[in-house]
Amino acid sequence: MGTPGRVIAVYALMYAAFGVSSPFMPAFLASRGLGPEQLGIVFAAGTAIRLLSGPLCGRLADLTQALRAVLLTCTVLAALIALALLPAVGFWPVLGISLLQAAALAPITTLADAIALGVARPRGAGPRFEYGWARGTGSAAFIVGTLLIGQSVGRWGLPSILVAHAGLLLASAAAGTGLPEPARSSRPPERPADPPPGGVRALLGLRGFRVVMAVAALVLGSHAMHDAFAVIRWSAAGITPAAASVLWSESVAAEVVVFYLIGPPLIERLGPAGVLALAAGAATVRWVVMALTAHIALLALIQPLHGLTFAALHLACMRVIAAIVPRHLAATAQALYALGAAAATALLTVASGWLYARLGAEAFLVMALLPAAALPVTRRLGARRGERPATPPR
Repeated sequence: MGTPGRVIAVYALMYAAFGVSSPFMPAFLASRGLGPEQLGIVFAAGTAIRLLSGPLCGRLADLTQALRAVLLTCTVLAALIALALLPAVGFWPVLGISLLQAAALAPITTLADAIALGVARPRGAGPRFEYGWARGTGSAAFIVGTLLIGQSVGRWGLPSILVAHAGLLLASAAAGTGLPEPARSSRPPERPADPPPGGVRALLGLRGFRVVMAVAALVLGSHAMHDAFAVIRWSAAGITPAAASVLWSESVAAEVVVFYLIGPPLIERLGPAGVLALAAGAATVRWVVMALTAHIALLALIQPLHGLTFAALHLACMRVIAAIVPRHLAATAQALYALGAAAATALLTVASGWLYARLGAEAFLVMALLPAAALPVTRRLGARRGERPATPPR
């Protein structure tokens, strides 16, 4: 199996592992004696530890230039720790094991992204390989994993989700053993022994990276209202659970289509700055419509905009990061990008609850202001249509 095939296999198995665990993990933890308040603490603490673990492991991978080794180590640890949840009963054992698993799991997507971007060949010499092909495979595998695990739980019970989750992670690690480490620059970094904050300072000194972080925080963060309250909004308008699931599936399907087919040529035509602006505009329209109507036909028309508001935006951000970030900071850049988007989403999720309680559906209009504010920021990339940002010496 060649390198592109290995990358796609890693993404397929890794995201399938996420798909089998996400829907039923709260139910599994509840079966271990945790009440609603304790579940909230476990998941909130897991989010907090991921925000720390991701950047730290990313920086470690960059300092050692061992992205593959750190990725495989974290993946195997996450699998083994997940199995340790099987005999755990009670709040404190479950909390401790869950925190360890969250810490191990957090870096693997950003490290995989850093490796995939390093081997991507969107154009030029060599066989073509788009990063979006790997990421689209991951999204599709997530859906398949979610669908299959429902059958597994019905037959073998809730513990089967952890067995499947761990097995898929171990398979992903096995597929990743043949991944390449990033090519070392012929000229080493001027200060290779910088402490972790030095890497962050260097990245934040890149205007393009600051723009990517700001736009991602505003546009991806604005999804917090949708993720928390879309189904509640639809249910209040009389939309059935079955119809709501179809609407939700539309957005995921659009994500896969953009990752595989539409996104790469769109970036070639409009350039990363143009695609970021398109994504911000699409998000603004999407949230305005969500605020003004719950007519199912109109919702069916705007749900596929998720392909632009998430997938196209993510592809454009990855293209900019690959173009402007030095190789020795690739994993740190991915971790910092993910941290910014996750922190914005967490804060806006809290704000969404407060806004929805007071404004109802009109709270989506407040979210629409965020991507609208991102539109002028995209112009600061300084790249004309069809051009890649300038790459600094590596």
